[in-house]
Amino acid sequence: MRFVPVKSPEQQAALSMHRTRDLLVKQRTQLINMIRGLLAEFGIDIPKGLERALLVARRIVDGEAPDVPIEAAKIVGTLSQQALEIHVRIRQIDRDLLVWLRSNDVARRLTTIPGIGPVGATALAASVTDPHQFRSGRQFAAWLGLTPLQKSSGGRERLGRITKMGDKYLRKLLIVGMTSLVRRAKYHPNTVDPRLADLLARKPVRVATVAMANKTARTIWAIMARGDTYRTGHQPALAA
Repeated sequence: MRFVPVKSPEQQAALSMHRTRDLLVKQRTQLINMIRGLLAEFGIDIPKGLERALLVARRIVDGEAPDVPIEAAKIVGTLSQQALEIHVRIRQIDRDLLVWLRSNDVARRLTTIPGIGPVGATALAASVTDPHQFRSGRQFAAWLGLTPLQKSSGGRERLGRITKMGDKYLRKLLIVGMTSLVRRAKYHPNTVDPRLADLLARKPVRVATVAMANKTARTIWAIMARGDTYRTGHQPALAA
């Protein structure tokens, strides 16, 4: 039986910022989707992307009302104002997390891993109290739910989807980070790990992304357990 280590007050404080940030991001997405839906009813399309949607919201708040009835314009203006206020709060939490990152040695070392930014590094450093409770990086990846399910029958071993057990938030951050690496490989193929390019040539994009997340989880455990930093020449093999 694996017991949960007691987190320090500093770790709990960092996790409170992460939980609040995650909630605010969801609320911002809901508001933007609501604005898109309301304006689409009047034939007005907002370009894809968060920054473009926020730009439209800023124009509406600044007085550039859309060509819709006044009642709808008031509602869209209210939603736009709320979306911008939440965005400001998210940016403030990001700055606070950056300050916490600079004061935490584990989080700083985790940022040396490709695809792990300040948000992911601080979340991992605050969530994992003692990396030595895991015997290996594979066990850590399984704890995050990034290990494929085994469906064996008649002596044939088949790997299914990942278990999705463990911390959903940490798993999401890892997959989002690896998605950024996959996109970089698409537009800048000469700047990525050759093994990632080979994996993308053999596997679908989503499978390659999850495989990279699994591999990165094992790297994270090694760095946290050994007190080391990321080195290109010492990487676990990619999980196919």
